Amino acid sequence: MRLILADDSVLLREGLARLLEDAGHEVVAAVGDAPALLDAVERHRPDVAVVDVRMPPTHTGEGLRAALEIRRRRPEVGVLVLSQYVERTYATRLLAGDTAGLGYLLKDRVSEVAAFLDGLERVRAGGTVLDPEVVRRLLAHTARADTLSRLSPRETEVLRHLAQGHVNTAIAGRLHVSLSTVEKHINAIMDKLGLPRDPEYNRRVLAILRYLGDDPGG
Repeated sequence: MRLILADDSVLLREGLARLLEDAGHEVVAAVGDAPALLDAVERHRPDVAVVDVRMPPTHTGEGLRAALEIRRRRPEVGVLVLSQYVERTYATRLLAGDTAGLGYLLKDRVSEVAAFLDGLERVRAGGTVLDPEVVRRLLAHTARADTLSRLSPRETEVLRHLAQGHVNTAIAGRLHVSLSTVEKHINAIMDKLGLPRDPEYNRRVLAILRYLGDDPGG
C-alpha cells in the first residue's frame, strides 16, 4: 500500500519507513509536522496516513487535529494514529464519527511487527483498529465526566476551590456563604461522587483526585 508517515522524530520515521518498505509497502512521504502532513496527503493521496499525536509547534494535539482534517477532506484515506499518548479531547472527536478506515495504537504496546502490519491492512480495508488501552482511558474519562455532571453548579464551584487547596473557611469567604453551607456542599459532593465512608480513605483527597482526573477508580 502507499503510505505517509508523520512523526517529529527523524529516527522513528526512518526506522518505520525501512520496516514498511521491507514489508513491500511504498512510503510516498515522511514528514515531521501537521501542515506538511496535510500537504502530503493532498499531493500523494495515500492509502493510509500513519500519524503521531504530538508534533510541532506546540507538541500537543497537532497530529490528531490534522487527522480530523484528513477525515474531513479525504475520507477515502485511512488514518492510523500511532503515538505514546491518548489525547482525550481530539481522540474523542476523531472516534465519534465514522470509524471506517481508522486506527489508534500506542507505540509502547505495538510489540509485534506482524500485528502492526496487520493493523495497517485492516485500516486500509476500511476496518477499525483500536488499542484496548486507548478505549479504557477514553471510557474512564467519560465515566468521570458523567459522575461530575451529577454535581450542581455551586457544588462544582466548591470542588474547584477544594482542588485549588483552599480550606473550608477560605471557600466560605470566597463564595460569600456560611461555613456550615460549605460543609453541607462538601458532604453532598462526597455522596454524589460515591466516595467510600471508610477511615482508611481521605474522602476530601479522593474528591479532588476525581475532579483532576487522577482517580484510578475512574
